[in-house]
Amino acid sequence: MSNILVIDDDPAVRLTIKLVLEREGHDVALAADGRAGMTAIKSGDVDLVIVDIFMPGMDGIETIREVRKHQPGLPAIVISGTSLGGPGLQAPDFLAMAVKLGAVHSLQKPFKPRDIIGAVRQCLGDAGAKQVGTG
Repeated sequence: MSNILVIDDDPAVRLTIKLVLEREGHDVALAADGRAGMTAIKSGDVDLVIVDIFMPGMDGIETIREVRKHQPGLPAIVISGTSLGGPGLQAPDFLAMAVKLGAVHSLQKPFKPRDIIGAVRQCLGDAGAKQVGTG
């Protein structure tokens, strides 16, 4: 069982990820923005962080940078549902940018529960996964 922190400004996304990962046997804490997430990381025992890229205040890119400063070995998964490109426009790939800054894995919203479970398992290794079958 691992301690996972989910940082996302959307309460429905936070709750959904929490429910999926708790069903897998993980302890999940929630933060509504990057600043609250960094406070939780600095004061608690966190094995993995899942962070949204686009949030008010401290965004996910800045949060990943701060995580790398304070806990360079802490694995991070970045998630995003926002695309800034329009027809004929090439949007920057913020998920790829976050991975270059140190995130271990990235997921485009909406994603399926098995996608987040798989990403968590890749980041933590099979030791972080529940030993019984998944749904």
